[in-house]
Amino acid sequence: MTALTLSTAAAPGLRADAIVIGVAKGAKGPVVAPGAEAVDKAYDGRLAGVLETLGASGAEGEVTKLPAPSGFKAPLVVAVGLGAEPEKDAGYDGEALRKAAGAAARTLAGSKKAAFALPLTDPADAGAIGEGVLLGAYSFDAYKDAAKDAKAKNGKAPLGEAALLGGKPRDAAYKAAIARATAVSEELNRARDLINTPPNDLNPEAFAAIAQAAAKEHGLKIQVLDEKALVKGGYGGILGVGGGSASAPRLVKLSYTHSKAKKHLAFVGKGITYDSGGISLKPAGHNETMKCDMSGAAAVFAAVVAASRLGLEVNVTGWLALAENMPSGSAVRPGDVLRMYSGKTVEVLNTDAEGRLVLGDALWAASLEKPDAIVDVATLTGAMMLALGSRTFGIMANDDAFRSAVHEAAEEVGEPAWPMPLPEHLRKGMDSQVADIANMGERMGGGLVAGLFLREFVGEGITWAHLDIAGPAFNEGGPFGYTPKGGTGTAVRTLVRLAELTAAGDLG
Repeated sequence: MTALTLSTAAAPGLRADAIVIGVAKGAKGPVVAPGAEAVDKAYDGRLAGVLETLGASGAEGEVTKLPAPSGFKAPLVVAVGLGAEPEKDAGYDGEALRKAAGAAARTLAGSKKAAFALPLTDPADAGAIGEGVLLGAYSFDAYKDAAKDAKAKNGKAPLGEAALLGGKPRDAAYKAAIARATAVSEELNRARDLINTPPNDLNPEAFAAIAQAAAKEHGLKIQVLDEKALVKGGYGGILGVGGGSASAPRLVKLSYTHSKAKKHLAFVGKGITYDSGGISLKPAGHNETMKCDMSGAAAVFAAVVAASRLGLEVNVTGWLALAENMPSGSAVRPGDVLRMYSGKTVEVLNTDAEGRLVLGDALWAASLEKPDAIVDVATLTGAMMLALGSRTFGIMANDDAFRSAVHEAAEEVGEPAWPMPLPEHLRKGMDSQVADIANMGERMGGGLVAGLFLREFVGEGITWAHLDIAGPAFNEGGPFGYTPKGGTGTAVRTLVRLAELTAAGDLG
């Protein structure tokens, strides 16, 4: 990964491949942002005009390159848009800095070192810029031929080093901000790697093995239930979904504990390593990206490891419900009835509504430990994408205050989310004549129906929230800000922030 350093050096004398500056969208044209004063001075105070001549406006994500002024040791200036200029004395928010740094880092692929002279006034700014750099510089090249790719346009190595100008290398708060940005970003990028890995190499057993290796590295406790243990335990949901595949399912419990912890959070992730739809086969055009259907489990895995690396004073248990949903002679059929781990029976009306089945078992397992709160994460429904688009995830909960707290945490870290209801009248649509509940209900409001189904498997009196990340989990369009094409790692930062708030006593 890109190395982050804090530097008090002046931009002109710093040896680097490029100097990154910020430019905002002002009322009368582009405005050079704080941090770039030395660069602007070298252009005789006319840098904004030069940028405008080159077509720059300061719009978010816009990147403009120009030769560095005479006397600079770096040959290139990269001006990146910060969006609208803030109100006087307001400063730039963390997400604007994060996006700008990410866009610049992506543009500078192939460079060994760049100096970031973006607005930086406190440790929080340093953390946001550092996060943006590390997330924006991400690339997934594990399956590319290195020899051929060295000549390819997209075969450049990620930016080697980012020096954050204006940072204080000896200040404990600044060092802590960079350490946090590094830990969270590395684990989020680990989640991206998992999501991008093709399903022939990432089946439930392989995912569990990766979790075991991480647990050993970071001193976490881990328990892996294989198919025999799942049968013995009565995990009918996970077994039913995984029954059609040659790759057997797994339930992974990953635990981080702290001696001073007063609260316990449980995170539950949907881990369908490939989703064909099962017997209810997906139509043509809907299978190609279904390696991403384990994004929830990837987010949970990454968040638990990040909590450990940050040493948070909270106990965090991650549950990874791993299965491959395939059609075969042993696959669950529409009309079958499964007995879940909780003892409830579910009539399967659609085998492509499988995520709620594996989550149902994992939610009940998590509930038996009586945590203070449970948050599940899943690429659960296309209906949520229709409702909120491709960049926003939905939040449902059995407690309005907790739902609001999760929403605030998501917005704080820059993950767009929106609170959604759980209308009681939709529950009736899942009534079954032969079982306790069906896995499908009314078509309209399908994302909310799924949330109501999951609620049935949360233990009584336990606070719970459900994040449906179907839209933003996998970016099929072009990269933007610090978000790459492919797996995004959505929800990792929200979960980590929830753990931090809980550790600080600020979340219930």
